[in-house]
Amino acid sequence: MTRMPAVFLGHGNPMNALEHNAYTDAWHELGRSLPRPRAVLAVSAHWYTRGVGVTAMPQPRTIHDFSGFPPELFAVEYPAPGDPQLAADVAQLLGTELVGLDEAWGLDHGTWSVLAHVYPDADIPVVQLSIDGTREPDWHWELASLLAPLREDGVLVLGSGNIVHNLGRITWGSSAPADWNVRFDEHVRDALDASDRQALTHYLDHPDGALACPSPDHYLPVLYVAALREPGEPISTIVSGYDIGSLSMRSIRVG
Repeated sequence: MTRMPAVFLGHGNPMNALEHNAYTDAWHELGRSLPRPRAVLAVSAHWYTRGVGVTAMPQPRTIHDFSGFPPELFAVEYPAPGDPQLAADVAQLLGTELVGLDEAWGLDHGTWSVLAHVYPDADIPVVQLSIDGTREPDWHWELASLLAPLREDGVLVLGSGNIVHNLGRITWGSSAPADWNVRFDEHVRDALDASDRQALTHYLDHPDGALACPSPDHYLPVLYVAALREPGEPISTIVSGYDIGSLSMRSIRVG
């Protein structure tokens, strides 16, 4: 079986689920270009927990985990099936004493807002892995590396967040990114290209790190993709850009 790529998508505004723009067009084209996976394992910024969970239900619900958006967005359903066996396999890989099988969560908008473009037919099983917010970035890197066998078994590992995500610095109506946004985004791009684990996991050491990532939830999913890159394996930018001044929309593909 061909090794599946791993991808990180900068999901940005939830309205991207309904819109057609340069980002969503790139996600759609990604789905057309990827080998068809047997399942998707998604690591979303929006399932940020104490401890690690993996969704284990046969039919995960679509979670509308936001407010203040049009009714059309709340009406979106992404009825992809789950995969309880994959959930059990993930728990086995990571350690059953560490990972809990979850039947309450579902698919949050960090997952379905991008998959609605990548796999619009919702016909590929999707399992979500939560992000343990009590752990340091190096711990997440080590945990992510344990997922490598899934790529050999037809599973697409998908990270969804934003390399730069500071909602307190939004500039509505402006497409021009803040200078600190550009500097940090390019720093992470270069670290990804170089497979520089130290720079990626110690991102707060960068002068703009704390401003670009005031909380780690949207940044950590990129580590789950970067940690799966094999030596010499290609890495590429699917699409890049900036939104509302304080988000980076960079999306990357490994493999």
